Amino acid sequence: MREYVLVIDEGTTSTRAMLFDLEGKCHRVAQDELTQYFPAPGHVEHDAAEIWDKSLKAAQAVVKWAGGAEHIIAIGITNQRETMVAWDKRSGEPLGPAIVWQDRRTAQMCEKMKQDDLEGLVQHTTGLLLDPYFSASKMAWALENWPDLKSAGENLAFGTIESYLMFRLTHGLHVSDVSNASRTMLLALDGNSWDDEMLALFAIPKSALPALVDNAGEYGHTAPSLFGGPIAICGSTGDQQAALIGQGCLAVGETKATFGTGAFVLTQNGPQIARSSNRLLSTISHQIGGVRHYALEGSVFVAGSLMQWLRDDLGLLASADESEKLARSVEHSEGVYIVPALTGLGAPHWQSEARGAITGLSFASNKAHIVRAALEAMAYQSHDLKSAFAGDGADWCALRIDGGMVANDWMAQDLANVLDITVSRPAFVESTALGAAMLAAVGAGCFATLEDAVTAMRPDSDDFVSEMDNDVREKRLKGWRAALAKVLA
Repeated sequence: MREYVLVIDEGTTSTRAMLFDLEGKCHRVAQDELTQYFPAPGHVEHDAAEIWDKSLKAAQAVVKWAGGAEHIIAIGITNQRETMVAWDKRSGEPLGPAIVWQDRRTAQMCEKMKQDDLEGLVQHTTGLLLDPYFSASKMAWALENWPDLKSAGENLAFGTIESYLMFRLTHGLHVSDVSNASRTMLLALDGNSWDDEMLALFAIPKSALPALVDNAGEYGHTAPSLFGGPIAICGSTGDQQAALIGQGCLAVGETKATFGTGAFVLTQNGPQIARSSNRLLSTISHQIGGVRHYALEGSVFVAGSLMQWLRDDLGLLASADESEKLARSVEHSEGVYIVPALTGLGAPHWQSEARGAITGLSFASNKAHIVRAALEAMAYQSHDLKSAFAGDGADWCALRIDGGMVANDWMAQDLANVLDITVSRPAFVESTALGAAMLAAVGAGCFATLEDAVTAMRPDSDDFVSEMDNDVREKRLKGWRAALAKVLA
């Protein structure tokens, strides 16, 4: 009897496997941290072999708990999106480290392309801006700098993480779902295959790229030796699109924000391409049965990773959970502001060379003020995004939040206060994994539509309503704008 949907949720700081039933309840989790490497300023890497090993072991652990492969309905995969892996098609072994989405090594390349007046073409075609964030410039850099890629010839494979994992799970299936493909800068928003003009622009060989597939459907089966029997892989999506689905944002205008390593806001736009005049991103939300839906996105590079930095590198926190207690221990941040541009600034500023700053320090400042300022920065960055979305005619009437950071009640309330809207947090905050489970369930035929899956599997939510006076809000935002201006300058 098949009972569970297995989700492999491969993130930036950890990889995990989770078992869901068809009512959306999570029954088992196996998780392991991933090592991040910083070999040079602005460089962020993962060991692709470690990603595979730990993802497989986590999946094997929960399959064993379930009683074996015969109890797994299907596998869904969700992943850190723009991270790039190069591997050998013969062995599946990586040809270099995974270049992580946070990596900024191609900043000069992207700036040169901007100077050559290419950003308009790229944005119109792909919905993306010229920034090191996206995969294409990473692939181009690797081709220029890693000799093993050139010597691999026709055996070179490129892919984002879901593509790499599916290749390893199936011993050779080379595919990518369209939501992840839309983050490479190599797929036209309305295209059904890799865009020849973008491939030429970045000098990427089409032979190295995966075939494109929907976000739900039976792609193939795992090698029987991995789990004691084959399991169908029936869903795949980028992590932020997965969270959009997991939060039930299927109607036009519905908006979610995920606070994980970074912070990502997506507004559903339905079957119409979302175009931005305020330096937001147009992206593919999902595609099922060949029918494509789009979203408007704002990407913030540093969110939970800021708290990790305060904990691991500055020693201001014993654990991330301590941040709420410290924030509540002081009435305000005493004029301290943190602009968390530790890896540049994302939307709506897109300044890859910007660096973080802590302003307003005095002898009256203590670690509680700094930690509170770090949490407040989440609301300020979100407010900047809300203004940009409003400029594009997609202002938020309400916001659905998820991700590891939002377990912090103080931060959730501060978001509602600064944004001056109702903020809803689901009882189960891991919307990314849940969205991947929904897609896999649809792909396996358990539900006729994605809407049916959302109705059956989505949890209840708690609401946070603004409690802040306008003058307090404006004073805080004025201080944020002044701190931000110093970094932007």
